[in-house]
Parts: sequence; C-alpha cells; structure tokens
Amino acid sequence: MISTPRDRLIVALDLPSVSAAEAMVWQLGDAVSFYKIGLELTISGGLDLAADLIQGGKKVFLDLKLHDIGQTVERATAAAAERGVTLLTVHAYPQTLAAAARGADGSALKVLGVTVLTSYDASDLAAAGYVGSVEDLVLRRAVQAREAGIAGVICAPTDARRVRGVLGPDGLVVTPGVRPRGADQGDQKRIATPGEAIEAGADAIVVGRPITAAADPAAAARAILSEIEGAAAARA
Repeated sequence: MISTPRDRLIVALDLPSVSAAEAMVWQLGDAVSFYKIGLELTISGGLDLAADLIQGGKKVFLDLKLHDIGQTVERATAAAAERGVTLLTVHAYPQTLAAAARGADGSALKVLGVTVLTSYDASDLAAAGYVGSVEDLVLRRAVQAREAGIAGVICAPTDARRVRGVLGPDGLVVTPGVRPRGADQGDQKRIATPGEAIEAGADAIVVGRPITAAADPAAAARAILSEIEGAAAARA
C-alpha cells in the first residue's frame, strides 16, 4: 500500500460536493497521491469521483465504516475491491471484520477496522454504555482485527504505539486525528502532530482541514510530507 513516501499522507476530501473535491485535487496536483472519500462525499457522488481518481493514477481510501449483517458487509467489500479501491474501513466488531475479510479475499483491497473514533474520549464511551478505558477497547479491537485476518486498523495517533505492538510490523496502522503543531484541534480529542504519529508507528496519516482549508493547500501538504519523511527516517 505504501509504495512511495507520498503514500504516507492521505488527504481527506471532507468537502460538501464533488466539484469542490475536484477543485481541491486539481490544486494539490502531484503533491498528493492518496485521497480519502468519506460518507458525506460518497452520498454526493463520491464513488464516481473515486473511479476518476483511480483512473488518474491516485489511490483511494473509501471511509465508509461498514457495519451490517455479514452478507451485506461481505458483498459491499467485494464491490469496493472491484472498483480498485486501496483502503476500506469497517467497524471493528468480530462478525463485521470476518465478513469484510471474506469480501476482500483474493483482491488488492486492504480492509481496516475502526477501533475507537478520534472524536471519542472516555466520557463518550461511558455514555454509550462501555465499561473500561479507551485504550483497553482500542487494543481489544486491534487484537480482533488481527485474528480476523484483515490488513490493519484505524486508531488515534495516541494509540498507535500500543496498536503497533499488537499488530506487529506487517499490520497497517492508519491514524486520523493528526494536526500540525499550532493547528486548530477541531472536533478531534485524541490528536498528535504528523511527526509524532509516524514516530509512534503509523504507516500513514489522514489529514483534512489543515490542508484543504489552507491558503495554499499544496504547500501545506508538502510541509506535512517533509515532516513525515523526517519522522520515518528517524524511526528507521
């Protein structure tokens, strides 16, 4: 999945329309090779955009966080694989993980299990009826993802080091909740800088507004890539 250093940066196209996303892709040009398409953009026509990006040589992370009956998840995962998507998210529940693994079997698609959203903290889990810490739940779901045979997980950068210990060197660790130093935290609660995320064991990071809302998105992306490369060299 990570075939070039640029692949470590996944830009989140969390924009209100396909036309806005297309304009952003054009602005970013060769600075970015990997894009995330989430629920909002998918509903607005993002699957066609995904096809165009793939045809143009870009990689696509389809962030749908699937969670449904096994047969539905399996078929949806297989459909994503047929479209040439590189990454797909599902919620990290054992039955869902197993179904997604079946759907991706024999394809190049990498399935990632979402552990705990980066906008959640301990109080949010308690309000939802969970007992235990965020860290415990993240690690339990990382173990379940490994046992299901999927490629890896999505986790907060603050959990990346522990998750890497669970998944080992071959599991994929992708972290949203990444903000350059001094950037607005937004709705994220468990965050780190790009360099901190990579040093902690992330294979790739997802960054949205610090790039897409910047005065010069391409320059913002290049600055983050430079930080990623420095951190990756230090980790090696």
